Amino acid sequence: MITKDSYQPTSAATWTGRIDGTEPDLLRWHQVIKVADLLQAPLPALQKDEKGIVLLGFACDEGVRRNKGRTGAAEGPAAIRKAIANFPVHFNAQMVLLDAGDVICVNGELENAQQMLSEAVKAILTAGYLPLLLGGGHEITYGHASGIRSFAGKQKTGFINFDAHFDIRIPGAEGPSSGTGFWQLARDCKQAGQPFNYLALGIQKNGNTRQLFNIAGEEDATYVSADAFHLHDKDTLFAAIQHFLDQVDKVYLTTCLDVFAAPFAPGVSATAYNGITPDGLFLQCYRKILQSGKVAGIDIAELNPSLDIDNRTAKLAAALIFEVVEFCLAQD
Repeated sequence: MITKDSYQPTSAATWTGRIDGTEPDLLRWHQVIKVADLLQAPLPALQKDEKGIVLLGFACDEGVRRNKGRTGAAEGPAAIRKAIANFPVHFNAQMVLLDAGDVICVNGELENAQQMLSEAVKAILTAGYLPLLLGGGHEITYGHASGIRSFAGKQKTGFINFDAHFDIRIPGAEGPSSGTGFWQLARDCKQAGQPFNYLALGIQKNGNTRQLFNIAGEEDATYVSADAFHLHDKDTLFAAIQHFLDQVDKVYLTTCLDVFAAPFAPGVSATAYNGITPDGLFLQCYRKILQSGKVAGIDIAELNPSLDIDNRTAKLAAALIFEVVEFCLAQD
């Protein structure tokens, strides 16, 4: 279960910003979001016709350190909260937006933090909310997706990753890292006698060794390279996404911010000069997944505020979160 050492609730004072008024058409997110303490009480029950999203931070970059990356992503959740606070409210009173604080990594004990994250995600889903997680390094994947798998039971869970990297490394001497999450999930699926359904979008050939491509092939992973985004190959992208969605019941959706070109996302451990752009084609792909009705959990990973320029990466992460709230809360 979640413990006091591995969890930090968000103070209500965190949510501040511009106030134009208190009329419904003038409200901003910081005026309507409510904080919840997972250690003090269960999440509030959703009333009839209500829909809810729970923001949960994963203040951890131990996996990045183990993966020999540049640390600092543990400060990502705080930066994302600041970036989304002033968003205008375009959802109605039937939409509940909660901030459930941060799961934190204590003394480098990544595996414990991932277990706590998994349990928190399952609790959020059990309460009827959609978990929207704020990273944190991409070690967020294993904990988050494990929580979804635990909740989904025998339903087929699929994993979609917008990323320049497969993150399917075999753990090294230090154990799991930000680059091993999908290898760990493949192992768990195999042990449970379940298929490993993995779709990676935006893969860069210059960012993955031949061994990683081989492992992806051995695990029957599907991937679409960044070239499809660069060349606006909508048919290939949409076909891959739709085929994948047709095979699964629940979807874990993660976006590693290093999938984007460095001018748009400088605040990451591993920048990509030729990463994809957050343009119309990307948004069409992202929205297609959101609109499937199968998404059970979403996260944004690898924001490193210490490396950001003019909060560009934080604002990009915030824009993705706005998309999630717009499309997931607006669905009938």
